[in-house]
Amino acid sequence: MIHRRGFLASLLAAGVAPGLGWAAAGNPSYLAAARESDGGFALHGLDAQGASTFRVPLPARGHAGAGHPSRAEAVAFARRPGLFALILDCTRGDVLHQLTPPDGRQFNGHGVFSDDGATLFTSEQRSDTSEGIIGVWDVAPGYNRRGEFPSGGIGPHELRLMPDGKTLVVANGGIATDPTDRRKLNLSTMRPNLTYLTLSGQILEQVELTPDLRQNSIRHLAVRHDGLVGFAMQWQGESGAATPLLGLHRMGNAPALAQAPLADELAMQGYAGSVAFGGNGNEIAITSPRGGRMHRFTDKGDFLQAVSRAEICGLAPMGRGYLASDGLGGIISINATASAPLTKAHCAWDNHIVSL
Repeated sequence: MIHRRGFLASLLAAGVAPGLGWAAAGNPSYLAAARESDGGFALHGLDAQGASTFRVPLPARGHAGAGHPSRAEAVAFARRPGLFALILDCTRGDVLHQLTPPDGRQFNGHGVFSDDGATLFTSEQRSDTSEGIIGVWDVAPGYNRRGEFPSGGIGPHELRLMPDGKTLVVANGGIATDPTDRRKLNLSTMRPNLTYLTLSGQILEQVELTPDLRQNSIRHLAVRHDGLVGFAMQWQGESGAATPLLGLHRMGNAPALAQAPLADELAMQGYAGSVAFGGNGNEIAITSPRGGRMHRFTDKGDFLQAVSRAEICGLAPMGRGYLASDGLGGIISINATASAPLTKAHCAWDNHIVSL
């Protein structure tokens, strides 16, 4: 563990990436960013019960992380529009590398490693047009940028590796933004999509919603072991609409939208912040920090239950259910029969919990 004052020193001292595995970092099961009680920011490793196993300070607000598949290294992405991604040694708390997007690009808060850990893919966009870009980074020589390719849409956010290890799925949110203040510029013409690409950037399939839902921005993704994709959406149209906020898709098929009963859908306030399949994969859930709710559905899209929790957002598989976090420092477990508090930290957890 290092303190904030050691951040620059560790950055300058960073050398060759170590080969230590995740056991050396306390065998964390998850990564989660947080705002600390002193106003600073950090990335935490969490064990299977939500307790912190390591904490590494960040220079600004983080969003999501990505864990290397074998080495105890994590990437901490800045909240979009972001200009840094830090490669962290989670055993010593050192910053090994700081990634900066090319001129005219910005990071969009998410990334993913290839199965062999040799390549990091980052969600990016052009600052002037919001055209989506996937950055490609070679890990072994020190996370050198090898290239980039189009994401297939505007304003990409989360991207995930499909179970075949050969395909990326990208949530192209469809929103063009001003790079200085995040003001939304194209709400009347936005066209979000779900795009599947090869690891070299060839588009394999694209899915769009019906015209009446074109203002439903596709933001976050969950991928089941058999290739079923869950996508969470955020409504950009008129307030008070009870639009579906969860979609399910399998390549080659049409998307299926999952909707809660009217009162429950309205309570979500048009915003899904995270999505995850339950631990055994036969259900899926989304969260809304604005509504203070989590909605559980079957893997066919049938509504199961609403769970109330103030500022709930982060969500990941745990056991037969879920691990969830909130903006008040709480970590809780949720399953079909009960929810239970696990830990309470002096921080505000950010939007995501990333499984390792």
